[in-house]
Amino acid sequence: MKASTRTMIRKHGWRIDRALHNYLYFAAYHPYVRLSLAMTRLAAAAPRWFRPSAMLFRAAFDRYHAKVLSSSDAVKIMTLREDVRLAGPGNRQIIPYAQATEILFREPDFIAVMDCPCRAAKGGREACRPVNCCIAVGRDIAEFWLDHCGRYHPRRVTQEEALALVRDFRKRGHITQAFFKVATGGTTGVICNCCPECCVSLEASRRVRKFEGSLSQSAGSGYSVRVNHEICRDCGTCAGICPFGAMTLLDGVRSYDKEACMGCELCVEHCPEGSLSLYRDPGKPLPLDMDWVRETMKT
Repeated sequence: MKASTRTMIRKHGWRIDRALHNYLYFAAYHPYVRLSLAMTRLAAAAPRWFRPSAMLFRAAFDRYHAKVLSSSDAVKIMTLREDVRLAGPGNRQIIPYAQATEILFREPDFIAVMDCPCRAAKGGREACRPVNCCIAVGRDIAEFWLDHCGRYHPRRVTQEEALALVRDFRKRGHITQAFFKVATGGTTGVICNCCPECCVSLEASRRVRKFEGSLSQSAGSGYSVRVNHEICRDCGTCAGICPFGAMTLLDGVRSYDKEACMGCELCVEHCPEGSLSLYRDPGKPLPLDMDWVRETMKT
């Protein structure tokens, strides 16, 4: 048995069922996501009054969800030099879900990249290539990918190469998200470059709104956007890049919906005038800011 398999089994303790689920989830990544996509669309097709569909989404979202990352918070994860482990109810201030909230990065400079199952499930649009863009940060997950996921072309990369991949996709309007799943130990470690059109998680959140408007598979980054009106020209670039409809342009006037904003920072990065900036919003979940996590939550 490979060392990565033993590590995965130990992570789940006596829950052998979850260890098996963990193994199958990564080893059969693409068909797993295709099935999830089909089930999501089937459940979302039910009438609005069919409450079991809403209950199904709520249960699924508590067990498998994501945290949107700002560019700066993604950089801090990709440049970690020491182990980070944080568990407990306090994590829900950052990741506001009932389950799968552990922040774990063991040997964070051990990084692997492999094919994105969402892009494969939806046919891999030309604009989304390369499909080899899902990132595992930390030996626990990265080594497992390298040992068991050969069909999805895993490869080890440096922190600098992982950062370059993130920056390239952000230039193209893709969102950076950290994913958490009960069946993979309830921890983070998987960082995805999510295309708003291809991401199954983002599609699930859009479809569930007819049942429960506040329910989402993705938690916001913890930031909102501040506008410097003195230099903003209402050019609409931010509206064109925003994947959540938080920035809009109507009759030449830009508007901002803070509640819809997930704080992904794409509008800030793409603003040609530099008129936008992020600020920590106390009305939203705490950011997954590794500096703050280490200093405040005593990892």
